[in-house]
Amino acid sequence: MDYTTTLNYLYSQLPMFTRDGPSAFKKDLTNTIELCKRLGDPQLRFKTVHIAGTNGKGSTSHMLAAILQTAGYKTGLYTSPHLKDFRERIRINGEMIPEQQVIDFVDRHKADFEDIKPSFFEMTVGMAFDAFAREKVDIAVIEVGLGGRLDSTNIITPLLSVITNIGWDHVNMLGDTLQLIAGEKAGVIKPGIPVIIGEYQPEVADVFINKAKLENAPISFASDEWGIEVKGERIKVKGTEEHLDFKITKINSPLTTHHSPLTTHHLQLDLPGTYQLKNVKTVLSAVEGLREQGYVITDEHIRIALGHVKTLTDLHGRWEVLSHNPLTISDTGHNPEGIAEVLKNIEGITYHQLHFVMGVVNDKDISKILAMLPKNAIYYFCKPDIPRGLDAESLKLKAESFGLNGNVYPSVKTALQTAQNNTAENDLVFIGGSTFVVAEVV
Repeated sequence: MDYTTTLNYLYSQLPMFTRDGPSAFKKDLTNTIELCKRLGDPQLRFKTVHIAGTNGKGSTSHMLAAILQTAGYKTGLYTSPHLKDFRERIRINGEMIPEQQVIDFVDRHKADFEDIKPSFFEMTVGMAFDAFAREKVDIAVIEVGLGGRLDSTNIITPLLSVITNIGWDHVNMLGDTLQLIAGEKAGVIKPGIPVIIGEYQPEVADVFINKAKLENAPISFASDEWGIEVKGERIKVKGTEEHLDFKITKINSPLTTHHSPLTTHHLQLDLPGTYQLKNVKTVLSAVEGLREQGYVITDEHIRIALGHVKTLTDLHGRWEVLSHNPLTISDTGHNPEGIAEVLKNIEGITYHQLHFVMGVVNDKDISKILAMLPKNAIYYFCKPDIPRGLDAESLKLKAESFGLNGNVYPSVKTALQTAQNNTAENDLVFIGGSTFVVAEVV
């Protein structure tokens, strides 16, 4: 098979969450364990950092990978979903794996797929682990797909486990309380393996503390380890470079299990969303955890990497400026906590009228999100080009019940073009609501 035929086979033959929704989510690790066994258990042949959480795990994974590769380590990076190209999910030192490697893997293991019947995600995890082992990476940053306890990535024994935060997402699969969702995420905590929690959230902190005690795993909360001062404008979006400029200082907290001398970093991050400041704390705590295990990562490595995350890892869709005339920004935030951060960043921009291009998937309760959105924006409703996309007319009707008004458009690109054409001077266009909407425009 050629590359296109190979992808068509994978997309058509394997259960796929982005297409099929919850029915494609497997409730145990049996398939992944069996597939990796037939691959020779590649996950045992390289070091890993495991990153879970509701929001920010993708950005955190990319930042940490950028730092590791800048420090000279051959670094694997596994993330999901992809925006444009399937191979975005599996990178080594920022480069997507070759198309031929995808073709060869499927050719070699097609019989195994037909025997085991893995999901698309389970197959992709096996492919990533196989690629990282074959290429002899020094370390791989592995992002959890969904949840933690039953996620296919959870067959690794990492150097560090990281959980960014807990929010309302995938409640039909992970549980309908934050404590239940946290319990699923806490499933990545392993015996004796240090765990870093990105945000101290009082309502769920005990879930992690108790799980860590049970597993005798050292635990720390990154949000209590670092203080941040943002310099100048909150977000710089004028000119050709968009970045956050800030100072971050280490704070020794009684909630942490390790202490270090006072350190201050003056950093510029090329991911300008202010919510990234939470993720930077998590990343720096992870770097400290790796330093304690012998990894040589200097402050200069951190400074260089965080200033060039997009160049080093090709990360897109995180408060990404698509155009300056008119100012057009996209973001993949798609749950209540993610949308709250998007709205904070929108408030940080001076504009006359907000044009909001919006599409969502059909298997989530979007009532909480719609209730949060500004009623004085003009909305451009569209459907992401996936089977799970919610029909734009249905989205418009739901939005109208929350006082949000706008028109329906036949595609994401048409909606965006219309919004941009309708702008006056100093207007702002934002596009989001779903990762799959953003994927069509970045």
